[in-house]
Amino acid sequence: MIVAEGLTKRFGDKTAVDDVSFTVHPGKVTGFLGPNGAGKSTTMRMIVGLDRPTAGTVTVGGGAYRTLRSPLTEVGVLLDAKAVHTGRTAREHLRAMAATHGIGRDRVNEVIELTGIGSVAGKRAGKFSLGMGQRLGIAAALLGDPHTLILDEPVNGLDPEGVRWVRQFVRHLASEGRTVLLSSHLMSEMSQTADHVIVLGRGKVLADAPLAEIVRAWTRASLVVRSPRLAELAQAVAGPDVVVTPLDPGAAEITGITAAVVGDLAASLGIPVHELTPRSGSLEDAYLALTGESVEYKTKEIA
Repeated sequence: MIVAEGLTKRFGDKTAVDDVSFTVHPGKVTGFLGPNGAGKSTTMRMIVGLDRPTAGTVTVGGGAYRTLRSPLTEVGVLLDAKAVHTGRTAREHLRAMAATHGIGRDRVNEVIELTGIGSVAGKRAGKFSLGMGQRLGIAAALLGDPHTLILDEPVNGLDPEGVRWVRQFVRHLASEGRTVLLSSHLMSEMSQTADHVIVLGRGKVLADAPLAEIVRAWTRASLVVRSPRLAELAQAVAGPDVVVTPLDPGAAEITGITAAVVGDLAASLGIPVHELTPRSGSLEDAYLALTGESVEYKTKEIA
C-alpha cells in the first residue's frame, strides 16, 4: 500500500505538488493521470525518496522508502528507462543491480525472458531502441519480485504486442494482491488496464475514484442517430435537456434522452431510423473534462 498525506513539493516559488493525499491499495491497478506539469513525476519521485517533500509524508508498505532494508524486493520502480550505464549490456546491468541485493543469476535470466529481451540481452543498453529500453526498465523493476510496482509511462515506445503484455501482466500482478501504480498518457490503454484512477492537475488531486465512477460522473451518454428525416426526428425529441449535434448529412449525436424514447417516438411518427447506437462516455472524455482548466501547456486548436 502507498499512502500520501498532505504531500507538498516546492521548487523555489513554484509549487509542483500541493497538499496531495491519496492511498494506492493492493489488489488493483491504480492509474495515475494528469497533464504535463501536473506533478505526477515529482510525486512518484517523492514516493521512492528521490525528492524530499517540502511538507507531508508518503509511505510504502507502512514505512518511508528510505527505511526499507531491501528496496528491490519490496518496491519495483520504472521512472526513467534511460537510467542505465550505456556501456553495459542488458544482462550486465541487471546482474549489477541483482548483486546489490543478493539476487541470483537465475532471477536475472527469468526477468530477461519474461520481458522479451533475451535476444538482445548481450547488447549494450546504450544501443537499445526506445521500446527495448522500456523492456529493460521493466525487467529491472521486476528483478526483486516486489510487492509494490511503480511504473511511469511503461508502454512508451512499445509495439502493440508489448503494450498488450504490459496490460495483462500488471493486471496479473494486481490479482496476486500486489500494489500497482501506473502512469500513462494513453487513455485508451489506461481504460483497459486501471481499476482505480487518481487524476492530478496543477499539483492538486482532481479525482480519486474507481475508473467507472469517474467516467459516469464526468461524461454524458449519447446516441448516434441516422435517418433520412433527421430534421423531423430532432424536432420531435427536442427538450430542455436534449442536445442534438449534427455529425454528417442525415446523422446526429443526441444527448439527454434514451434510445428507447427516440425509437418509440420515431415509430409513432412513422420516421424511418437507419441507425440508433448508444455511446457511453470514455475515460478520455472524462479526463479532458476534469483537466480542462488545469492544462499548463496548451496547444493551439486547429480550426
